[in-house]
Amino acid sequence: MNSIQQLETFGQSVWLDFISRKAINDGTLKELIEKGIVGMTSNPAIFEKSMAGNEYDAEIAALAREGKNANAIYEALAIEDVQAAADLLRPVFDRTKGDDGYISLEVSPLLARDTKGTIREAQELWKRVDRPNSMIKIPATVEGLPAIEESLASGININVTLLFSVERYAAVAEKYIRGLDRLNASGGDVSKIRSVASFFLSRIDTMVDPTLAPKHPELAGKAAIACAKHAYEAYGEIFGGSRFQHLTALGAKPQRLLWASTSTKNPSYPDTMYVEPLIGSSTVNTMPLETIEAYLDHGKPASRIADGMAEIHQTLKALESASVDLGLVAAKLEEEALVKFIDPFNKLVAGIQSKLSGVSAGSPA
Repeated sequence: MNSIQQLETFGQSVWLDFISRKAINDGTLKELIEKGIVGMTSNPAIFEKSMAGNEYDAEIAALAREGKNANAIYEALAIEDVQAAADLLRPVFDRTKGDDGYISLEVSPLLARDTKGTIREAQELWKRVDRPNSMIKIPATVEGLPAIEESLASGININVTLLFSVERYAAVAEKYIRGLDRLNASGGDVSKIRSVASFFLSRIDTMVDPTLAPKHPELAGKAAIACAKHAYEAYGEIFGGSRFQHLTALGAKPQRLLWASTSTKNPSYPDTMYVEPLIGSSTVNTMPLETIEAYLDHGKPASRIADGMAEIHQTLKALESASVDLGLVAAKLEEEALVKFIDPFNKLVAGIQSKLSGVSAGSPA
């Protein structure tokens, strides 16, 4: 077993934070699945990079001649890629009895503050993808929380994205439980629902670290891991407690924590910094290709998430004493992350629009 495959023995699933038609068609994705990748995530920034070349030009032209606008063309292309990835991952889904083998597709980032719009688009994307091993990504904004509950109550697998605080994670977990309660009350099968809560890591340290220098250098690079372990502690309390017991009896599975933004932004930090300390049962780590390659090369799999758990609260108190307001940090990171998804989404749609101007009645320009 390679180091990625060994992580599964400790209860952690590795998902790929990337998608491209080229990787789907040339066998790259199939090879990664054989190496132990058991799921995938996508977002507007990933699709913007994937669709920047000319690989989609012929299909864009064909869709344009059908009268579709740039946004509709993007959705059609993205859904086609997600369906193809889901089909490649289907054996994993079957082998794990529906616990893994998922690919996520995100609602438009332009809807992050629009509850009703998010609900409508989540339902539409779920129906159009039409794969049991798919998830719809909804951001954990205040406006996204009711959309998360409503979508789960409708029987949709949800990947909750853009989590930066334990407090917001607890609110998301509550929405998950309420959504399953409603699904069960309406006669739905809660045992078929899977969901993950994506907690973003490296961005926390990127924002916090500059405020620690030069007075508190000993705390640099510790905020993200402390927050993640604190969230995992909350996960155990929420899904191991009485609040979830009645759903467990119905076959429901806990909403797993997914570690996102796991590539190291600071070159002085180890390239597996956001992998090694957070290996543990019922977790997912979604890694970009470079982190996967690094872990295959020199990863050291072992269950470590419970290590030093008693020290986590000391670290959080030390950060507070150092004038780090993690609530404010989370709010700033949420706004920053929305911009980081909206900008590439707008760029992607604009790029498709520019290609449309060159489409004649017969073929692309």
